[in-house]
Amino acid sequence: MSKSARTRVGIQGAQGSFSEEAAMEFCDRHGIDDYELVYLITSARVLQAINDGEVDYGIMAMENAQGGVVIESIEALAQFRCHIVEMFHTDVEQCLLGRPGLQLGDITEVHSHPQALGQCRDYLADHFWTRPLIHEDDTALAAERLSKGEITATAAVIGSRKCGELYGLEILTEGIQDLKNNLTLFLGVNKWQPMT
Repeated sequence: MSKSARTRVGIQGAQGSFSEEAAMEFCDRHGIDDYELVYLITSARVLQAINDGEVDYGIMAMENAQGGVVIESIEALAQFRCHIVEMFHTDVEQCLLGRPGLQLGDITEVHSHPQALGQCRDYLADHFWTRPLIHEDDTALAAERLSKGEITATAAVIGSRKCGELYGLEILTEGIQDLKNNLTLFLGVNKWQPMT
C-alpha cells in the first residue's frame, strides 16, 4: 500500500495518551493495518480535522466511570457533525509521574487533564490535599512539558505508564485511580455523510 493510501487517525491527545492506546485498539479491531496517528490534542480539533478531510477517523474520550462525562467532547459534538463508527471501553490505569529523583514529599503541585485529576480524586485528597492541582489539555502533553522543563521540576503529573517511559519520567506510584476498573468510553468517528 502506498504512503498516500495510509489511513490517518486523529486523536484527542498527545503521544503516550490513553487516546493513543484507544486508537490502536480501534485500528486493530477494524483491520486497519497501515495507519498514521495524528496528535490533535483536543476533541474540537479532532472533529474539525474530520470535517475538513484531514483525517479519516477520529478517536476521543466521552465518559469515564469515575470522572464522568468529558465536557470538551460534548461541546465539540455540539459544534460538528460526524458519524459514530464505534463506541468502546478501554481500561485506564493512572500513574503519578515525576522527574528522576523526585520524592513524594517534595512534590509541590500536580498537573494533568481535569478528567485524570477527577479519576484520582480520593488519592489526591489523601496525599496532596495542600498542593495545587493544575489543569492541562492532555495527560501526555503534561508529561512532555514536565520532561522538557516547561513545568517546575518539583511538580508531578498524572498519566499512563507509557508516558513515563516515553518522556523519561519515573513512576512514583502506579494505579492511583480511585476505581480498580477505571473504564473510559471512547468514540471512533468519521465524516458525516448526508443521506441522498
